[in-house]
Amino acid sequence: MDLEFDRAPPAEPGRLQAVAPGIRRIIANNPGPFTFTGTCTYVIGREAVSVIDPGPEDAGHVAALLDQLGGARVARILVTHTHRDHSPGARLLAARTGAPILGCGPHRASRPPRAGETMMLDASADPDHAPAGILADNDRVEGLDHAFRVIATPGHTANHLAFALDDAAGKPTGMVFSGDHVMAWSTTIVAPPDGAMSAYLASLERLLAREDDAAYWPGHGGPVSEPRRFTRALLQHRRQREGQVMDFLARGPGRIREIVATHYPGLQPALLGAAALSVYAHVEDLIGRGLVAAEGEATLDAVFRRV
Repeated sequence: MDLEFDRAPPAEPGRLQAVAPGIRRIIANNPGPFTFTGTCTYVIGREAVSVIDPGPEDAGHVAALLDQLGGARVARILVTHTHRDHSPGARLLAARTGAPILGCGPHRASRPPRAGETMMLDASADPDHAPAGILADNDRVEGLDHAFRVIATPGHTANHLAFALDDAAGKPTGMVFSGDHVMAWSTTIVAPPDGAMSAYLASLERLLAREDDAAYWPGHGGPVSEPRRFTRALLQHRRQREGQVMDFLARGPGRIREIVATHYPGLQPALLGAAALSVYAHVEDLIGRGLVAAEGEATLDAVFRRV
């Protein structure tokens, strides 16, 4: 199954627009190689609204959101995960509105960092995230005319959550706010020690088992309109990358940068670091399954071999 991306810009930044019944979206002006056209902030409801992922520490983005709410009250702020393009804006919005911050817990690594490791690339960790309420898998959040069911989706970060939307009668709408776990414009970076490939793949399998989802609304880019087909293609893509690692090491021991040079030809220089971390995440998963071993400590620069 081919993995096809939708890289059409979803909208211009700064405009709060209706994108589905009961759902509005405003895009932050923080474009980049890992954020596409910017972070998508979602507004759900009418009079007492929920806001998902207020974005980076950008007072202008928060002001634009509030200016376009049309008198609606922000009742709660939900955060999918603690990267600086998603969660710092929650504190700005809470300060302006008094609304509680709910959702993922404080940032944590998927495993203890090794010497010299950084937590992430461009979209680095937000260590100051301190929500009023930490949500867990299958928790329910009730709004005035909507509700959410929490879906734990670790992998991109250890604390990543998605939110499935229910209507006023408590019936699932088929709309899922997927954060950075599944996006239509690109694959998701899984960068150790921040992320973990084993957890990411398990979370994809979990979403794939949800048969009634009609669309994912991600943290960047436009919606995933065929979520099960797209998630299945993502899983196949990741298994192909895993196979490339195993095939490369079948020819003898090697380093991650050599695998990247072989299997990511023509990649933009700005994305080489992300590709190396993605391969590293696959290698760590293979080590955990007893299929690959490191010569010495399993660092990003280590030599790896098949077992």
